Amino acid sequence: MTNKDSKQGTIKSDKKVIPRKYLLPFILVTSCFALWGFANDITNPLVKAFSRVLMMSNFQGSLVQFAFYGGYFAMAFPAAMFIKKFSYKSGLLVGLGLYATGALLFIPASMIQVFGLFLIAYFILTCGLSFLETTSNPYILSMGPEETSTQRLNFAQAFNPIGSLTGMFIAQQLILAKLHPATASERAAMASAKLKEVTTNDLAVIRTPYVFMAFILIAVLILVAITKMPGHGDKNKHLNLKPTLKRLFSNQRYLHGVIAQFFYVAAQIMCWTFIIHYGTEVFTSPEFGMSVAKAEVLSQKYNIVAMGIFTVSRFINTFLLKYFRPGKLLMNLAIGAITLTLGTIIIPGIVGLYCLVGISACMSLMFPTIYGIALKGLGEDAKIGAAGLIMAILGGSVMPPMQGAIIDLGQVGPLSGVRASFVLTLLCFIVITHYGFKTYHQYIELEHG
Repeated sequence: MTNKDSKQGTIKSDKKVIPRKYLLPFILVTSCFALWGFANDITNPLVKAFSRVLMMSNFQGSLVQFAFYGGYFAMAFPAAMFIKKFSYKSGLLVGLGLYATGALLFIPASMIQVFGLFLIAYFILTCGLSFLETTSNPYILSMGPEETSTQRLNFAQAFNPIGSLTGMFIAQQLILAKLHPATASERAAMASAKLKEVTTNDLAVIRTPYVFMAFILIAVLILVAITKMPGHGDKNKHLNLKPTLKRLFSNQRYLHGVIAQFFYVAAQIMCWTFIIHYGTEVFTSPEFGMSVAKAEVLSQKYNIVAMGIFTVSRFINTFLLKYFRPGKLLMNLAIGAITLTLGTIIIPGIVGLYCLVGISACMSLMFPTIYGIALKGLGEDAKIGAAGLIMAILGGSVMPPMQGAIIDLGQVGPLSGVRASFVLTLLCFIVITHYGFKTYHQYIELEHG
């Protein structure tokens, strides 16, 4: 039974979000959300760390994100075809295996000390994440009534930031805090033997959490392998890509959802990656007078606070989805994000940093809600459609290097390069606001016939 108030954009459903028969599979699949959250958010602070340890520009350091999210783009469509041909369970196993392989490649990369090998490791790791996300999101959507699918996915996604918080904490306490405090310019002035010793120790610090995670992933892989999971597979294993793609490309809500997802992921990665740069600029200013190393560690604390806010907001907004249309809630939160991004750009110092942290409260709903709206009503086409939405994560690969290049300018008119660079984030939230507005009004039009 469903109670509606379309004029106010509210909805209340009495149907179960997670039917009892799907509870155990739901728990197992939801655990994967935390696993890829860990990878995402232990990696973001390392853009700044790699730049310092290997004496690179912000643009070069941001190539970590290019390789990381490039893996999502490259593997999403093959992953979708794989799970359509085989099963969701098979997709989970392949994803966990690739994730673990990429993490273990940090061992030779750190020993050889070649940045390109780290990029290869990140790429393989995120090919695994692409498999996991392409599999897990539509799998969760299928575990119950379609009316509660967006709420169910938001609930599962609420465990993603738990992994993210863990990754951020480890990045702060076990990586950033243990790196040698020398800046890139100070490292360049070191004797070659001393520089090699410092770099070797720093890269060993960076690799350790990834290797530890690889063993956890192997354990989870074994657990999934021995557990009976519901199939949700096609009886017809033929791919039939042409008619599927034709239907997807003719679905405007889906296509616009892919575009919105591209810009959302870009905004999320830019906010969480360059908060370190923003905070470092604030805390090394004459007002605070900290060293770069101390400023980076303190800035990561603000990143952790942002993720904590994101986590709490995700649960709150998942509850609100019982009463409000997804499109309306998405639109309002995107407007809030625009306001806070303007504060990040315009207001200097600690207040601007507070605005940047606050954006996370608005972002919490966006990924799963865009995902759920775009795939709603697609049926089995959702398996291939999911690939397009995961490929849209390419936004996290394309736009951070652009932001890094703006930061490298040092000054853009009256603004510092760091503050000016968040204009890219502002543009992203404008696109998302438009998608929320459009989908909300589509619901209204449909209900009024």
